[in-house]
Amino acid sequence: MLQSPHPNDRPDTPLEAQMRERARALAETGGVAQALEAGRLPAQATLTLSEGLVLGLLRQGVRTFFAIFGHGSTDLGNVLRVYAEEGQVSVIHCRNEVEMAHAATAHAWVYGETPAVVTSIGPGALQAMAGSLAAASNGVGVYHIYGDETTRGEGYNMQQVPKPEQGMFGRITALMGQSYTLHTPEALRECLRRGTACTHHPFKAGPFFILLPINTQPQQAELNLATLPGRLDMPRMAPAGGSGVFERAGALLAKAQRPVIKAGGGTRGAPAAIRRLAEHLGAAVVLSPGSTGVLPDAHPQNMHVGGSKGSISGNFAMEQADLVIFAGSRGVCQADCSGVGYPNARAVININGDLDDVSHYANTNCLPGDVGAVAERLIAATERADRPDWLAACAAKKAEWAAFKASRLSAPPMHDAAFDRPCLTQPAAIGAVARFAKAHNAIKFFDAGDVQANGFQIVEDDAPGETFTETGASYMGFAVSALMGAAGARDPKYAIAFTGDGSFMMNPQVLIDAVEHGVKGMIALFDNRRMAAITGLQYAQYGVEFATNDSVAVDYVQMAGSVAGVKAVHGGHSLSELEAALKAAHAHDGLSLVHIPVYNGRDPVSEMGAYGSWNVGNWVDDVQSRYLQQKI
Repeated sequence: MLQSPHPNDRPDTPLEAQMRERARALAETGGVAQALEAGRLPAQATLTLSEGLVLGLLRQGVRTFFAIFGHGSTDLGNVLRVYAEEGQVSVIHCRNEVEMAHAATAHAWVYGETPAVVTSIGPGALQAMAGSLAAASNGVGVYHIYGDETTRGEGYNMQQVPKPEQGMFGRITALMGQSYTLHTPEALRECLRRGTACTHHPFKAGPFFILLPINTQPQQAELNLATLPGRLDMPRMAPAGGSGVFERAGALLAKAQRPVIKAGGGTRGAPAAIRRLAEHLGAAVVLSPGSTGVLPDAHPQNMHVGGSKGSISGNFAMEQADLVIFAGSRGVCQADCSGVGYPNARAVININGDLDDVSHYANTNCLPGDVGAVAERLIAATERADRPDWLAACAAKKAEWAAFKASRLSAPPMHDAAFDRPCLTQPAAIGAVARFAKAHNAIKFFDAGDVQANGFQIVEDDAPGETFTETGASYMGFAVSALMGAAGARDPKYAIAFTGDGSFMMNPQVLIDAVEHGVKGMIALFDNRRMAAITGLQYAQYGVEFATNDSVAVDYVQMAGSVAGVKAVHGGHSLSELEAALKAAHAHDGLSLVHIPVYNGRDPVSEMGAYGSWNVGNWVDDVQSRYLQQKI
């Protein structure tokens, strides 16, 4: 058989030739299952653990590998090389493990395709593991494959945890999530069965860690390829009829005068059902930062974001509600004001597939299962209700919030002490970039900090997937790294990363990696020379800031422009200048960066405000005393 061209001059080894033949069988038949059915792959085959893992992942639809290879992953890397040369996988090499963990999270989150993160033993694995918090906190399934110490115990392996105990990295990853050490090649089937149950979990997916000892990677074993598990595909579930839970929910709803649906991140996959439920019940809907778009922004029952930051309308609905229907919500501290966001609520109906989350609140009628399926059952089991007085009161607060937001977004430039000149306020600048993104059908990525906090109050999404905001782990550096999620995608989407100067410097290597892999997107860098979210919190709690700013000026345009292929533009100091800069950056066929100096100061017009409570700092006693008074 003639070999396809590949960049290496040397001929394949016999083992590589066999791998290449199997990879071509997949290419010619359409995949592992098809190749097995056609007899192009034998059901039982002797191959290395590394190749078996790649074939098993391919059977689950994992074809994109974000990788930083090291001495702990050379054998797996060689298998991926052969399969990449035959067009069966995409290998996206990166320069930082946190960055590639975020890129993989964004790839799965935006495109619905499960990728894998590959790194070596040691510090790289620890960094990737830290980055996996974003996937875990947002319910996104990603495989993490780390090299590991050898199983023979011949002495310390370089970069292992230097402690005379066994399997330290496997124990660490088991604390972080679900984990499996492939100490034996024949355990591959069980490893991948557990892996797909985690990464493709129907309502609480997360990262799955595979520890791959250096010496077991090239070990050959006889595997039954026909029994390697495919991607988990579970039917939608709802409580069985006759259990009485829908009747009890109906009784609660019949007594309620001011019901609120709190739409958490778990509702992103069921926006139509949530809209029908809200309209059927005459309920106001309060969003979490990660669920913007579940109801269209202008929908009269959409009260916008509620929580510790929240909004005038969202927090009003929370505070007035006498019944709360939580849907796909984890009860995160900032989303429910550290448990004191519903002072008038006397009961809860909770729709969630996870038993811990569905039973989080007191006085709860639990409706476990798929959010959309349960919502439809609840509609069918209850009478349609009209609550004009309640919705009119909510509409008035929605109008108040809209007017307030308009005033903030139209604020004129203000004199900034650090830049010693007038600069746009952060809400005005974020609003301009958000409008530009909407007009150009661009995805919006937000990471942690003041940009994110103002951003989820400002965006006007009409469907899930217009904004991806990393509020789960609040990870600085996520937004710019998320641009790399388009690498390896079949139909990449243009995206804009909204980031602060502090967050950007956490992962600036995207400037190089995005060019290397042909990513088209934009970094909107809002520069206020400080960690403004914490500065604001310090002032709110103690009346003084401390150690959250810097005196070092950075020319981000020159910095980004020094990378070949990046177009760097100054965003100016007025809305018209910023709009022109965005247009110029968007026209670039590749990665662009727009540097936007923004005002920081004590004038309240410079931010969108906070409307709820949070159990931090010197607010703790007050919040915890109010928590004792809650009925739920």
